[in-house]
Amino acid sequence: MKINVEIDCTPEEARQFLGLPDVSKANQFYVDAIAKGMKGAANIDQLQDLAKGIAPMGQMGLKLFQQFVESSSAFAGGTKKKDD
Repeated sequence: MKINVEIDCTPEEARQFLGLPDVSKANQFYVDAIAKGMKGAANIDQLQDLAKGIAPMGQMGLKLFQQFVESSSAFAGGTKKKDD
């Protein structure tokens, strides 16, 4: 038996329902920092250096976040079985 439930809500409503923190201020900070940095960048190397400096914990933070997302999807049943 398969049951599908469809919920129509805004991202803000979903965030509140799931108890996730509001990160809009942090997001705005990063967007502003990237916009300021991009205005002064003359080439791709400068943009890469900017991205490394802005990202929390740099490359290590990105890998940790990726592992978190992958483990969360596996926990929530996001991985497919070989039978499917």
